[in-house]
Amino acid sequence: MSMRMPSNFGRPGEQESALDLLGHEILAEKAAALGRAGQRVEETLARLRENGGDEHRPQLLRDAAEAVHGYFIQRELCGLRKHDAVIREYNIPNAVLARLGAK
Repeated sequence: MSMRMPSNFGRPGEQESALDLLGHEILAEKAAALGRAGQRVEETLARLRENGGDEHRPQLLRDAAEAVHGYFIQRELCGLRKHDAVIREYNIPNAVLARLGAK
Protein backbone atom coordinates (compact mmCIF):
# COMPACT_ATOMS: atom_id res chain seq x y z
CA MET A 1 0.00 0.00 0.00
CA SER A 2 1.40 3.39 -0.94
CA MET A 3 0.49 6.75 0.47
CA ARG A 4 0.07 9.93 -1.45
CA MET A 5 -0.51 13.43 -0.15
CA PRO A 6 -3.95 14.91 -0.86
CA SER A 7 -4.07 16.81 -4.14
CA ASN A 8 -5.30 19.96 -2.43
CA PHE A 9 -2.17 20.03 -0.24
CA GLY A 10 -0.20 22.15 -2.68
CA ARG A 11 2.34 21.86 -5.44
CA PRO A 12 4.42 18.69 -5.79
CA GLY A 13 7.52 20.35 -4.32
CA GLU A 14 5.55 21.36 -1.24
CA GLN A 15 4.30 17.80 -0.86
CA GLU A 16 7.86 16.48 -0.85
CA SER A 17 8.98 18.99 1.76
CA ALA A 18 5.99 18.10 3.93
CA LEU A 19 6.99 14.44 3.78
CA ASP A 20 10.57 15.43 4.59
CA LEU A 21 9.35 17.29 7.68
CA LEU A 22 7.41 14.22 8.77
CA GLY A 23 10.53 12.09 8.29
CA HIS A 24 12.55 14.46 10.46
CA GLU A 25 9.88 14.38 13.15
CA ILE A 26 9.91 10.58 13.14
CA LEU A 27 13.71 10.52 13.42
CA ALA A 28 13.59 13.00 16.29
CA GLU A 29 11.09 10.84 18.16
CA LYS A 30 13.23 7.73 17.60
CA ALA A 31 16.24 9.57 19.03
CA ALA A 32 14.25 10.82 22.01
CA ALA A 33 12.91 7.32 22.71
CA LEU A 34 16.46 5.95 22.52
CA GLY A 35 17.59 8.57 25.03
CA ARG A 36 14.76 7.70 27.42
CA ALA A 37 15.58 4.00 27.13
CA GLY A 38 19.26 4.72 27.83
CA GLN A 39 18.33 6.76 30.89
CA ARG A 40 16.23 3.86 32.19
CA VAL A 41 19.20 1.50 31.71
CA GLU A 42 21.43 3.85 33.70
CA GLU A 43 18.89 4.12 36.51
CA THR A 44 18.23 0.39 36.84
CA LEU A 45 21.94 -0.48 36.69
CA ALA A 46 22.70 2.12 39.38
CA ARG A 47 20.03 0.58 41.64
CA LEU A 48 21.48 -2.86 40.98
CA ARG A 49 24.99 -1.72 41.87
CA GLU A 50 23.85 0.09 45.02
CA ASN A 51 21.56 -2.64 46.37
CA GLY A 52 22.75 -5.72 44.48
CA GLY A 53 23.88 -7.66 47.52
CA ASP A 54 20.59 -7.83 49.39
CA GLU A 55 17.39 -9.85 49.11
CA HIS A 56 16.08 -7.55 46.36
CA ARG A 57 18.76 -8.66 43.90
CA PRO A 58 16.50 -10.96 41.81
CA GLN A 59 13.98 -8.15 41.25
CA LEU A 60 16.74 -5.65 40.49
CA LEU A 61 18.23 -8.07 37.96
CA ARG A 62 14.82 -8.48 36.30
CA ASP A 63 14.33 -4.72 36.15
CA ALA A 64 17.79 -4.16 34.69
CA ALA A 65 17.36 -6.96 32.13
CA GLU A 66 14.00 -5.52 31.06
CA ALA A 67 15.50 -2.03 30.66
CA VAL A 68 18.51 -3.33 28.70
CA HIS A 69 16.26 -5.44 26.49
CA GLY A 70 14.09 -2.42 25.70
CA TYR A 71 17.17 -0.34 24.98
CA PHE A 72 18.58 -2.95 22.62
CA ILE A 73 15.27 -3.12 20.76
CA GLN A 74 15.12 0.66 20.44
CA ARG A 75 18.71 0.72 19.14
CA GLU A 76 17.83 -1.90 16.53
CA LEU A 77 14.80 0.15 15.46
CA CYS A 78 17.22 3.03 14.89
CA GLY A 79 19.40 0.78 12.73
CA LEU A 80 22.10 0.16 15.34
CA ARG A 81 22.66 -3.59 15.36
CA LYS A 82 25.88 -4.07 17.32
CA HIS A 83 25.65 -3.71 21.08
CA ASP A 84 29.23 -4.52 22.15
CA ALA A 85 30.25 -0.88 22.66
CA VAL A 86 27.07 -0.13 24.60
CA ILE A 87 27.63 -3.13 26.86
CA ARG A 88 31.11 -1.81 27.67
CA GLU A 89 29.97 1.82 28.00
CA TYR A 90 27.17 1.04 30.46
CA ASN A 91 29.26 -1.76 32.06
CA ILE A 92 26.29 -4.10 31.89
CA PRO A 93 26.92 -7.06 34.23
CA ASN A 94 27.04 -10.59 32.86
CA ALA A 95 24.17 -11.53 35.19
CA VAL A 96 21.93 -9.08 33.31
CA LEU A 97 23.15 -10.20 29.89
CA ALA A 98 22.59 -13.84 30.83
CA ARG A 99 18.93 -13.06 31.44
CA LEU A 100 18.76 -11.78 27.86
CA GLY A 101 20.43 -14.89 26.51
CA ALA A 102 23.43 -12.83 25.41
CA LYS A 103 26.11 -14.69 27.38
